[in-house]
Amino acid sequence: MTAPATADFRTRLQDWLPKMVLAPSFAVTLLFVYGFIAFTVLLSFTGSKMLPKYDFVGLDNYRRLFALEHWHIAIGNIAVFASLYIVICSAIGLMLAIFLDQKIRGEGFLRPIFLYPMALSFIVTGTAWKWFLDPGIGLERVMHLWGWESFSFTWIKDNDLAIYCIVIAAVWQTSGFVMAMFLAGLRGIDNEILKAAQIDGASNWQLYRRIVIPMLRPAFLSAFVILSHLAIKSYDLVVALTGGGPGRSTEMPATFMYSYTFTRNQMGIGASSAVIMLMTIAAIMVPYLYAELKEKK
Repeated sequence: MTAPATADFRTRLQDWLPKMVLAPSFAVTLLFVYGFIAFTVLLSFTGSKMLPKYDFVGLDNYRRLFALEHWHIAIGNIAVFASLYIVICSAIGLMLAIFLDQKIRGEGFLRPIFLYPMALSFIVTGTAWKWFLDPGIGLERVMHLWGWESFSFTWIKDNDLAIYCIVIAAVWQTSGFVMAMFLAGLRGIDNEILKAAQIDGASNWQLYRRIVIPMLRPAFLSAFVILSHLAIKSYDLVVALTGGGPGRSTEMPATFMYSYTFTRNQMGIGASSAVIMLMTIAAIMVPYLYAELKEKK
């Protein structure tokens, strides 16, 4: 009887050991991620100012939020930034992936170079591009020192053009990561399909337009989800590069949320803006996850 009891104990221990190891991480994630998400949702329905209060005001914070001109400016800026960021990143990533997929010499050297910017934090990227784009110390200053006195590049100081500086920095950091996603997709396409199309007389343009790019649909979808998520929570890059300025020309929902929560002492409005951002991300992520689970079934 001892041997079966020992074997049964070992079996149960093998079943429970992974759960015991993962339990602390699961509990911490449950508390400090989902717990604080629930707390933020709760605060969005209260009249909290500098400190949390639990006097429920219903949807009043949301009505006040959408009545604020600053919020509409932030929404307009994120629409411009996200659309340009996603489209340009996807286009550059696809072109780089097609370029590397030609089995060129030095691919092993070029691939880490394209991927390196993603290893940097957005704070570092924003600070570096701020120095580079600043007319007093960056590109314009260097051109003047080299004798090109008429050269001018003051986008970062221009209310109408500063948003495009955010786009440039974000695209520089992320396009290599998108390239890696597309390259993995290209390497997963069956060469027999491509050879059959070439035998049928398909040109390279037709090959990519009718076969390769349609087969990269999962990579396009994954890139869209990831880039949308990065665009919506683009706080650190904006703060490091422009600080939301000049004026409010690069204000984003993330910087708006921080400003109203911790600077203007309007915690209820800040929490409601955070909930709107969460709902936007969920609207992108949930259909994607549902489609993934449906495909696996």
